[in-house]
Amino acid sequence: MNKIKKVITALIVILIIVGLSWVFFFSNYLKKENLNELIIYGNVDIRQVNLSFRMQGKIQKMYFDEGERIKAGKVVAKLDPQPFLDEVAAAKAELQNVEANLLKLKNGYRIQDIESARESVKGSESEYNNALVLYKRNLNVVDKGVVSLQNLDNSLTQVKQSEARLNSAKEQLNLSEEGFRKEDVMQGEAQVAQAKAILQFAKTNLNDTKIIAPNEGIVLTRIQEEGAVVPVGSPVYTLSLVSPVWVRTYINESDLGRIRPGMEALVYTDSHPDKPYKGHIGFISPVAEFTPKNVETTTLRTDLVYRLRVVVDNPNEYLRQGMPVTVKINLVKKNAG
Repeated sequence: MNKIKKVITALIVILIIVGLSWVFFFSNYLKKENLNELIIYGNVDIRQVNLSFRMQGKIQKMYFDEGERIKAGKVVAKLDPQPFLDEVAAAKAELQNVEANLLKLKNGYRIQDIESARESVKGSESEYNNALVLYKRNLNVVDKGVVSLQNLDNSLTQVKQSEARLNSAKEQLNLSEEGFRKEDVMQGEAQVAQAKAILQFAKTNLNDTKIIAPNEGIVLTRIQEEGAVVPVGSPVYTLSLVSPVWVRTYINESDLGRIRPGMEALVYTDSHPDKPYKGHIGFISPVAEFTPKNVETTTLRTDLVYRLRVVVDNPNEYLRQGMPVTVKINLVKKNAG
């Protein structure tokens, strides 16, 4: 009986020793693995953009439906352009008008205009001289009662009026001979510049009747339909961009010193665990925050962590917004480099 107890005791001791050995071995092994490789968890983050018109108007055409892929630079929708074409035509006409006026100001009066002004001066001089002669004649005989004082006053009025017309004709002749003032030309140039700006503004509005895809992406939502009148900035499409695609993940403070921007990473998904995506660390937040509830980590969710962005270098259509992924960073390989 004592022998059996001794044997059982010896077996228990051996099992304890073997167990401790295995624990020691695996702890060292896992420690080496943790030193060689960092495993973190996160979710795919894909940018989305709402496409809208910069002008108010009636939608004439919607070119894409939900789920369709759009290349950058493609027209995705357009408004009825007719009101904006009318604005461009009106702006062009006004520009031609002010340009013609500026040309007249720069070239001055025509020879025919100057000659006409000279003839006008001659006619006004003749009229003035005749009025003056009549006034002097009436003045000489007014005392004899041949002409009334009323007639004398009328002849004096005619002298003054004809003199004013003569002065005006001479001034117009001087302007015709000297040409337009520098200030008039400058004002004409300003009017032309303003008309050009209005025309460019009208052309810009016309161009803004089209929505151009800023990047390659996939239509998530077709919000409006043809015939709808939309205000400025009202979303028409929601586009999910193909690139860039990154993983939003978090890292403990203790692991913060083991990584740096640019380090290579492998991104694993549950749907294709044997085909990881290549990527690299693109951003490490300098500010600590609490771990979000949707991130699977092996530490408490109340721990402070640092947000990390892992850019996927070779994304495809299998990476979807919010998809949970596992990120592995080979620390030894990067440190050796």
